[in-house]
Amino acid sequence: PDIAELKPRITVFGVGGGGGNAVNNMINAALQGVDFVVANTDAQALAMSKAERVIQLGAAVTEGLGAGALPEVGKAAADECIDEIIDHLGDSHMVFITAGMGGGTGTGAAPVVARAAREKGILTVGVVTKPFQFEGARRMKTAEAGIEELQKSVDTLIVIPNQNLFRIANEKTTFADAFAMADQVLYSGVASITDLMIKEGLINLDFADVRSVMHEMGRAMMGTGEASGEGRALAAAEAAIANPLLDDTSMRGARGLLISITGGRDMTLFEVDAAANRIR
Repeated sequence: PDIAELKPRITVFGVGGGGGNAVNNMINAALQGVDFVVANTDAQALAMSKAERVIQLGAAVTEGLGAGALPEVGKAAADECIDEIIDHLGDSHMVFITAGMGGGTGTGAAPVVARAAREKGILTVGVVTKPFQFEGARRMKTAEAGIEELQKSVDTLIVIPNQNLFRIANEKTTFADAFAMADQVLYSGVASITDLMIKEGLINLDFADVRSVMHEMGRAMMGTGEASGEGRALAAAEAAIANPLLDDTSMRGARGLLISITGGRDMTLFEVDAAANRIR
């Protein structure tokens, strides 16, 4: 076979409204080396999707009108379309399932997609958001139950609480900006892992390396940092460690770690060493 065909096949599966928005953002940002699939009970939202592959979940259950914030409807809708979901998972090596937790479709259907992927032996990573506090206690409770359910069926789970956006927002941050920020974090969660395998680098990881770090690892955290000028390597490492958007998990006791360091041609050996050691 052609060497190009031997790259790992990675699918990003957006489930529900939040997942669909996240996928549109990744397509706009030209995320490389992945296939996109979007699944939703809401036919109107699917019509707005930029993904080439879309699945309308549970047309019989919901008549294309969404899941009305009821996860059991989202689950039933996904169960109804399980063959189509399995079909779209195809022969992927790795699948990222992205969803906003707390509504009906993402919360109910994401675990169904994850289970199908795991049963096919695909490395499965969940990257999901938790609602803002102002969305109410009920939505938060729904989200937490959904996250617990999803955790059973993914290898690794990254949770981003939207509430933490307040840490980086100010009075001028618009509502739309806030969601764009959350989408950006979802994007970096996926891109930071896929770029390690897809983009050319001095030290590249192959899929087997990534699988050995992420297989059956449970809750994960991620951070990204950028810096320039004097002391840039340490500053970027510090920013990545202190990433304020992640769920309040700590790196202590972590069993695995993926570090991606990107720099210009002038990045020195000492800088790479300083950044990696700071993180370890």
